Amino acid sequence: MSANPADAVAACLGGIDRELARVLGACLDGRELSWQDAVSLQSARGRELLALCVVADELRLRQAGDEVTYVVNRNINFTNVCVKTCQFCAFSRDLRSEEGYLLDPAEIVRRALEAQAVGATEICLQAGLPPTLRGRLYIDLCETLTREAPGLHLHAFSPEEVKYGATRARMSIHDYLAALRDAGLGSLPGTSAEILDDALRQRIAPGRISTAEWVEVIRTAHALGLPTTSTMMFGHVETVEQRMRHMDLLRSIQKETGGFTEFVPLSFVHHEAPMFVKATQPGVSPGPTGDDVIRLYATARLMLGATFRNIQASWVKEGARVAQWLLSCGVNDLGGTLINESISTSAGAGHGQLMTPATLRRLIRDAGRTPAQRNTRYEILRRFDGAAELDPVEPLDGVTDPEAFGSYRALVADPRFRYRDESRPE
Repeated sequence: MSANPADAVAACLGGIDRELARVLGACLDGRELSWQDAVSLQSARGRELLALCVVADELRLRQAGDEVTYVVNRNINFTNVCVKTCQFCAFSRDLRSEEGYLLDPAEIVRRALEAQAVGATEICLQAGLPPTLRGRLYIDLCETLTREAPGLHLHAFSPEEVKYGATRARMSIHDYLAALRDAGLGSLPGTSAEILDDALRQRIAPGRISTAEWVEVIRTAHALGLPTTSTMMFGHVETVEQRMRHMDLLRSIQKETGGFTEFVPLSFVHHEAPMFVKATQPGVSPGPTGDDVIRLYATARLMLGATFRNIQASWVKEGARVAQWLLSCGVNDLGGTLINESISTSAGAGHGQLMTPATLRRLIRDAGRTPAQRNTRYEILRRFDGAAELDPVEPLDGVTDPEAFGSYRALVADPRFRYRDESRPE
């Protein structure tokens, strides 16, 4: 971008479609972008797409500064057995499948402690919905992890899991979330959102948590002091209008509660997704195009940045190079080290499951930005203002094998973790 942001913006707005220039200019003047005007931005190509990115980058600078953050964390997807059959999901297995697995609490604790030993400040705990789930399992897991791995932030359980756990425990959403919080839960991932449009949800995931139920879990969590992330899976069978209305709904919730910490667009990974492989949905796309990804992230900054501040690029979905480029399109966070990643990997994503802190910092510096390590709540733990050679050596930086801490492939093949009658959570 230009050394003088104002010059770059002025140059890019000149010579493009007048209506598009009007919309972008209004965003620069601090006016809220309607979902209808956001739809009009989705036709931007060439110089117009460049202008959209320049405006998004300028707003990112105003709203979030030049720091790009990351978190040292580990994903623990403790079972892939699930009662749902979502057509976009290649991770889940039926309880009778030879590839069904379940990690017991001792193994979950071992993985959490292993992560903590190499510098992780967060574990992200999500899984399938086993048919015989004991209602208090999630609560007990939080209590056990809080006791055995003190100091680790527990970022766990999607709204779908919360609804399922509450139903199994015969508790209200409010009381169940309060019990999770009291057991040590620190925040929730705002996943299981896909596109918050019930007609679409019934097409791609019949029986999935409804939009109203998802919103209820999120609003209740925020009211109880539990922050959440927010997400959107795009590039499958949804329309541009559905994408923008999804973000508009998230914005309305954020204005009311202020409880979202970030927005994370998630590109649909099609390679092993049932609705793509089996062609069950007419018109299903093989994920978003490159321009689609750039437009979506840039529009997210314009639409959400005034209330969200943090727009995260998912390197596991987009790859390191695209994630780095998105730092010039409104993004100010690169997510986490992950250590393990099963859901995208099982769908055919080819970008790995571990990114070391040193690699994340290099990507950030090479984009001309300043790296900073954060925690789950976006509190800055360390800033890296100096040269890379002055950075401390992190335990994870010495890991050269991306499967050093296991993999989804190893999990489904390991007989120790096979989902059998005697190993069910009830």
